[in-house]
Amino acid sequence: AALLTLTRKRGAATYAQTLQNIPETQVTTLENGLRVASEESNQPTCTVGVWIEAGSRYEDAKTNGAAFFVEHMAFKGTKKRPGSAFEKEVASLGAHLNAYTSREQTAFYIKALSKDMPKAVELLSDLVQNSALDNSQIEKERGIILQELKEMDNNLADVTFDYLHATAYQGTAMAQTVEGTTENIKRLTRGDLASYVDTHFKAPRMVLAAAGGISHRELVDAAKQHFTGAPFAYKGDSVPTLTRCRFTGSEIRARDDALPFAHIALAVEGPGWADPDNVVLNVANAIIGRYDRTFGGGKNQSSRLAALAAEHNLCHSFEPFNTSYSDTGLFGFHFVSDPLSVDDMMFCAQGEWMRLCTSATESEVKRAKNYLRNAMVAQLDGTTRACENIGSSLLHYGRCIPLEEWDARISAVDARMVRDVCSKYIYDKCPALAAVGPVEQLLDYNRIRSSMYWVRL
Repeated sequence: AALLTLTRKRGAATYAQTLQNIPETQVTTLENGLRVASEESNQPTCTVGVWIEAGSRYEDAKTNGAAFFVEHMAFKGTKKRPGSAFEKEVASLGAHLNAYTSREQTAFYIKALSKDMPKAVELLSDLVQNSALDNSQIEKERGIILQELKEMDNNLADVTFDYLHATAYQGTAMAQTVEGTTENIKRLTRGDLASYVDTHFKAPRMVLAAAGGISHRELVDAAKQHFTGAPFAYKGDSVPTLTRCRFTGSEIRARDDALPFAHIALAVEGPGWADPDNVVLNVANAIIGRYDRTFGGGKNQSSRLAALAAEHNLCHSFEPFNTSYSDTGLFGFHFVSDPLSVDDMMFCAQGEWMRLCTSATESEVKRAKNYLRNAMVAQLDGTTRACENIGSSLLHYGRCIPLEEWDARISAVDARMVRDVCSKYIYDKCPALAAVGPVEQLLDYNRIRSSMYWVRL
């Protein structure tokens, strides 16, 4: 038994050792502005991807959906590899190709064997700058996207968050959905898609990131070979800029009594990515916790709101969120409940917000900080998560922030900071509300607004 214990101790690393042993992220900026970043390890595989500062926020009402359409078209052949040749070449490597589009960024990445990294870089370069955008493929993909839009309407959580953005940022590009409207998808042309690529897929707006068993020097050499052509350079001074998004305290209610459950999302305006208040708000969200009826623990859970939800059957699930963008954010919570429990759950959730502003305790903060540390080191699992962290961090912060620095920021948070920062963003602020389903019992917006502060005698 003693020998087994000794073996386990020798094979384990402390939390501090884990943070210290993380490979350094190396960053090189090419002459055309492309940032090349990598994290080297002894993994037999690697993930290589391109993260681009482009998304639905850079679209107008007529072109909304172009970024999502371009993402779909990226896998449908390039000028060098027409038709299905591109996907077949990826498959021949035994690699996995994926992509996603959000409001402020677009990403394409390949997970492959480490020895195939140069080939993955060449494939990504071809995909980004030489997409064929064949008219026949566009029409075929148009039908697929329209079908996807119908299916997305059945995901009420996503619908609720789209409504939340629509009411919180009404009149701005941030209010648009990532996928675009049905009308836009039907009328977007090859010229619209080509114009979007030509405007946004430029080297200064891009990060080539890699993680795994690769060499940074080899990655830079591959980038210089494949990412320095004319298509990646800006033409003149046509650099897209973002307009400031004004947050509006307002609501959208899509009542449908035929649905079994109500989806409710309430949010205040949060800070942008680079604001240090984000760390404190993430600690606050960890104090609130999350809940699902499938969880064990019942009323004995550490989260007060989760214990209330379990004891009084307030909801099926709830989860806080802190969604950040370059200059704004949404800090709030989303819950799913039975029609007759909507008001009680909203009352308890807003009460928890007020408690964070007035009486958060050190013991709660300590537990929340440990939760955040656990979530942070979970990023170390696999090359794909590491690669995404590198690419997104360079776009969001302009640098890769080491986990040791994140840990120091988390450690500096105390109960007073939580109370002060939550008061700054939550207390007596006008929230944005989105409600979908049987929401008749949801109180009037003015009543919800009046619960954003406490009057104590």
